[in-house]
Amino acid sequence: MKTTFLLSLLFPLMLFAQVPDHPDCFYVMFYNAENFFDIEDNPLKNDDAFTPTGSNRWTYKRMIHKRNQLLKVFFSLGGWNPPPLIGLAEIENEKVLSLLCYQSQLKKFNYHYVYYESPDSRGINVALLYCKDQVEILESTPIPIRFPFDTLSKNRDILYVKTLLYEEDTLHLFINHWTSRYGGYAPTMIKREYYAQVLRNQVDSLLAYNPESAILIMGDFNDYPTDRSIQEVLNAGKIDDSTATLVNLMLKYSALSNVGTHKSGEFWGCLDQMILSRTFFDPQSKLQVDYNSNNIYDAPFLLIPDEKNGGFKNFRTYEGMKYKGGFSDHLPIFVKMERKKSVNNPVFE
Repeated sequence: MKTTFLLSLLFPLMLFAQVPDHPDCFYVMFYNAENFFDIEDNPLKNDDAFTPTGSNRWTYKRMIHKRNQLLKVFFSLGGWNPPPLIGLAEIENEKVLSLLCYQSQLKKFNYHYVYYESPDSRGINVALLYCKDQVEILESTPIPIRFPFDTLSKNRDILYVKTLLYEEDTLHLFINHWTSRYGGYAPTMIKREYYAQVLRNQVDSLLAYNPESAILIMGDFNDYPTDRSIQEVLNAGKIDDSTATLVNLMLKYSALSNVGTHKSGEFWGCLDQMILSRTFFDPQSKLQVDYNSNNIYDAPFLLIPDEKNGGFKNFRTYEGMKYKGGFSDHLPIFVKMERKKSVNNPVFE
């Protein structure tokens, strides 16, 4: 595709871009990377398919190609500079994060990561990449998920990170990858609602301490913005819903057809979501977000024609057992934050 060709030409030039000290606006993105594994077999995890002799024939060459595909997305979305904060899902371990941050073009931009190993049986977890020149990590911790009704289940943690942006603005991040719908929606719904309640308790604690806390929740929730786990349990609604504690930027897409981050059959939907505290929509706040702005990055090179269902679909790394060499089965999402130059209370706690 033309876009991919242009990216290959621009990629070397991006290495010489300068990171701005205090930009008027910046992006925060989230991306389900779809099975970014290393090539080694972890005997404690179900990762056998992603080895050179496994069913997916996951080789070093394919792993490096996967890394480079992710980098194309980061640089393309951010323009000359990748977003200073990047949430990721389906990351196997620190080895692949090291490939991203320390053995790629991101090294020049001083990127690091926050990561904790979770009990997930497949060995896939969430992580945060951040530009150390723009972001300071004040605190981080994994939030474990232990279902009282299924004590044998091994689940992915929620990642909490408290950051300081440009030495001025405190931002609380929660990065999520909730239980999948594998096995059916109804049987797994209770698990995602439990995730939502754990997250809701964390948010309530922050807002009780400071009602103007700047909170950004992002991730692959495996539920849609209108599902009970999101709207009722987490209490994330539209900007004009005064009863909603949080604002879900993806709800505006629910009334649109063929718009979303993930395609199942003929249906596009937003399993990936950006949810914010109301502080970002207060005219007096230092960090501002436009509710009506676009939040799905659907660049043409991330899509291919869908011959079976019509239209387009995600350009994936694998389709079934067949290697395609694409990007992911999800589209990236992002939020553009604008920084006001002067307010009475410049730092949120």
